[in-house]
Amino acid sequence: MMTHAQHGTVKAQALLALLIVLGLSVHARAQAAAQRNSVQPSAATQKPEAPKMPVVTGEPLDRIIAIVNGNLILDSDVDEEQRFEAIQPFRSPDGRAAEFSRDRAIERLINRDLILQQAKLQPGDEVSDADLDKELSGLRKNLPACKTYHCETDAGWQKYLAANGFTPPVMRERWRQRMQVLAFIEDRFRMGVSIKEADIKDYYDKTFVPEFTRQHATPPALEAVTDRIQEVLLQQRISSLLNDWLKSLRAQGGIVVLHPGEVAP
Repeated sequence: MMTHAQHGTVKAQALLALLIVLGLSVHARAQAAAQRNSVQPSAATQKPEAPKMPVVTGEPLDRIIAIVNGNLILDSDVDEEQRFEAIQPFRSPDGRAAEFSRDRAIERLINRDLILQQAKLQPGDEVSDADLDKELSGLRKNLPACKTYHCETDAGWQKYLAANGFTPPVMRERWRQRMQVLAFIEDRFRMGVSIKEADIKDYYDKTFVPEFTRQHATPPALEAVTDRIQEVLLQQRISSLLNDWLKSLRAQGGIVVLHPGEVAP
């Protein structure tokens, strides 16, 4: 039987893994661009109007990928999402790097914007600087490439981020918003998630043990993997609730995805 503290730790780990899978990481620059170029739904059509993008002589325009309730997702946001995904210490629940898909990245960015918009309607506690510093400190220790750059030093951390197209202030704001999204999801869905000992035992007998048997290996005892199984089940339940919620938000309209050659309506 897990203690309350252990359960909270596992829940946080599961939610963090879920956010990584869904790509619910955010960046200040894209949000600022979205606010600068955001469009309001037409009173007659309830659809986003065509945004007026500034023309800069000698520089290519940043193509609009999607409009989410008036907020823009730009082509550069997708590129930055790819760079951000590449530097995360854990890119999937099993720790392996998944091949980047631009289409999936766009879907993740749309989901991210929907969650952030809802989070603004239900403001919670702000992420403290102390908590943010603690997480960033752990990030600097866990990023494999950081050892080469000596990210334990500020100069090394800045050099590492620059090599990946970021600055310390941008990364700091991204991680703060990431933590806020995590807290929002936990607060919204934790009451709907309950992992019972019977659920853990059932998963162990029907999924965990058969997989070891298939690989001709001896499975560890249930007690040794209870925390991991609880994390997996928690992740699955929250993912299901979150996906259903996102589908309901998408069904309300206000989302336009633009393919190459298309222009904003």
